[in-house]
Amino acid sequence: MNAKNRRIMALSLALAERKVIHLKEAAALMQVSEMTVRRDVAENPDLFGTLGPHIIAAGRPDLEAPYAIGRAAESHSVAKRQASIHALRYLQPDETVFIDCGSTLIHLVDLIPADTRLTVVCYAFNIADRLIAKPNITLILLGGVYHPASASFAGASGADTLNALGINASFLSASGIDQQRGVSCEQFHEVPIKRKAMQMAQRRYLVCDQSKICRVRPAHFADTDDFDAIITEAGPLPLDGTSWQSGIVAN
Repeated sequence: MNAKNRRIMALSLALAERKVIHLKEAAALMQVSEMTVRRDVAENPDLFGTLGPHIIAAGRPDLEAPYAIGRAAESHSVAKRQASIHALRYLQPDETVFIDCGSTLIHLVDLIPADTRLTVVCYAFNIADRLIAKPNITLILLGGVYHPASASFAGASGADTLNALGINASFLSASGIDQQRGVSCEQFHEVPIKRKAMQMAQRRYLVCDQSKICRVRPAHFADTDDFDAIITEAGPLPLDGTSWQSGIVAN
């Protein structure tokens, strides 16, 4: 068996075990360059497919590449911004608010008028980076271990800080919303912070685009009736779940 055939077999075995493998990991596994892996994948479309920088077995369109903040920011961006426009009316000046991580709420931050005075608590680098440019925002950034996939920090120190704060409103994001199975996200390290922020807040708002409706992701953190409003690009959803099952709610 020549070297190329050995690489193909090794990649096939890795995918049988792991379902999805990053290009860099595949190159390291086979001790070759990423270009060589790309060539092997391209020359064997009957065996392999790709999802961005991730390799999957051919014929597995049901699989999704692992969550990454950069890729998520490009998905449904118009709907995310519209959902944030609707959410902006729930944000009151001179309050202390929590803004969750993810690719949706960066739009909410961008929409905050420059003259609005707020204290904002967050734990994500992409959110904090935008808040720094707002002259009337007092920023509280929760610390902990940095997780690149979601550009967020997590750890006991973040929950301790939240315990010491009075929060008027929490704006949460999610990757899945299902009337029966609740609200979920991709990353388990986010769950304690999300739950604590909801617990400490007087009002709780979930902001997401409609592609998340009727989806269930790995990390459950709330039930749908835990929120004062669930806000999509169509505006607030009926909290009783009416018309959710289609996955689309009309304007």
